[in-house]
Order: sequence, then structure tokens, then C-alpha cells
Amino acid sequence: MNTTPGFSVEAVEYEAALPDLRVVRETVFVQEQKVPIELEWDEFDPNCRHVLARDDSGRPIGTGRLTPQRTIGRMAVLPDWRGRGVGDALLLGLLDQARELGWRELSLHAQASAIGFYARHGFLPYGERFEEAGIDHQSMGIVLDAVNPVETCDAAIAAVLGVIAGVRRTLYIYSRELDPSLLDDPEVIAALRRLGTGDGEVRILLQDPASPQRALAPLIGLAQRLPSTFGFRAIEEPTDRGYPSAYVANDLGGYYFRPLGHRFDGETRLDGPARARQLRATFDPVWQRARWCTEYRALGI
Repeated sequence: MNTTPGFSVEAVEYEAALPDLRVVRETVFVQEQKVPIELEWDEFDPNCRHVLARDDSGRPIGTGRLTPQRTIGRMAVLPDWRGRGVGDALLLGLLDQARELGWRELSLHAQASAIGFYARHGFLPYGERFEEAGIDHQSMGIVLDAVNPVETCDAAIAAVLGVIAGVRRTLYIYSRELDPSLLDDPEVIAALRRLGTGDGEVRILLQDPASPQRALAPLIGLAQRLPSTFGFRAIEEPTDRGYPSAYVANDLGGYYFRPLGHRFDGETRLDGPARARQLRATFDPVWQRARWCTEYRALGI
């Protein structure tokens, strides 16, 4: 059982917990999201592994399930408890259940509004969006405790969101030109803003600082508003400029690495401390040799 101040999450038996599961799932899916009740309860439920969140008084506040098909679903949290870590605890509980079963690969159908939530836990989108029960969804998947391949721009955005979410103090970005379509994505900018308004620090190494400046990259504008958080340095040493790759890494073992910096293809893992340390060890000496991008301080910061 996972216990957090204010609530707890535990694995439950379906039949015994069915009244509590109904309280949450029918409130969220049937009443709030207007999912037909005959679609909400299916033949898989009795054979699934279920987790249930309860408040300190024992009242049900969240649910989730792991199906025999190795999919996560029916993730639901009552409105008053959203944004308080209940969903994260439920998902971690389901991932622990999968590990107990020895399952390495999991998938899920994320509601479009929840893509960022699952990305923060290492899930990557694949395929096209689709409609399920009248709601826009996206397929997502993860390989547990292993490297996950990144092949598309959408997966790259999810990978970056996951790495940012795992920052304890410092985020390291090695980029050619601030990666248009990736580091200017609105969700990525929002995640970096949250990091910057907290206690985080972002160090960014660039091979070509002029291109993002000409393009009015939103990350530069964000850094100008939060100068104590964001630091940009330009790579000038010829040997350093020959480095072909790009990456994002944090100080708790998360990374997204691309062998060729002008492509999205690469790999990510949120719990790979050895590889993340290796990337930071590559980053630090180049950071020391690079020059500060004083041209990014044009607005008087």
C-alpha cells in the first residue's frame, strides 16, 4: 500500500471493492464525461488488477486498473482531489503491479487532455488520435525499467516532458538551435516555466544561437523573464562543434538522447542514472569552455 498525506492507494479485489469502484468511475466517466454506463463496465473488469485511492476517512477518491492484455485504464480521480498527486500514486501502483507480474511492456489509451500526465511517467504516444466513447484519445506505451525508442516528434515532446518532470535541481539541454517543433512546443514551454518559477536551474548549450534568436524562439523570451533560472552558452571550440548529437538530461537519472541532433530519432529513459551521468559528464566541460550568449540579454536582463 502506498500512503501519502491525505490519502492512500492499495491493490484491491474486484468483487469486494466494486461498490467503491462504482462511486469513482460512475461519478467521473458516466456523470461527468457522459460515457454510457454499458460501455464503462466490461467483461475485462473481473479479471483485472485494480488499485483504489481512499482519503484518510476511507472514502474512495480514485481508481485504475491493469488488464490481462497488459493495458492500463479506467484511471479516474474525483474532482475535489485532482492536482493533489492521487493520479500519480494510482499510476505508480499499477506500474508496480505490472512489475510483480513480470510485464515489461504496457500500453494505454490516454484522453487527449491527459497525454502530458502520462508523458511525465515515461509513456510515449504512437499512432494517430482516435475517438473512444465520444472522447479524443491517444495510444501510448512504455517499456518498463529499460530504454524506450523515440521515433516521432510527438514522442520526442513526451520524452522531454518526462525528463523535465524528473528534475530535482538542474536540467541540461544540448541543442543545435533550440530544436524547433520540440523546445518551442507549448507544453514543453509550460513545463520549463513551472521549473523556472520553482527552484530549478536550466543550462542550455547551443551550436547555433543566432537561428533561434532570428526565429524569436519562445524559450529565449521565457529566459529573459527568468534570468536567474536559465543560462545559455554558445559552443565555439571547433572540436566541440563537431559533436553530432543532442540531448536533454536531468540530475535524477532521466534523459532523452538523439544520435543526430537534427532528427527526433533517439532513446529515452527516466530511470537511467548511469547514462544520465555520462551525458552530464559530456556536458560539463563543454559548458565551461563555451561563451555566454550575451546577445540573449538584449531586453536589459
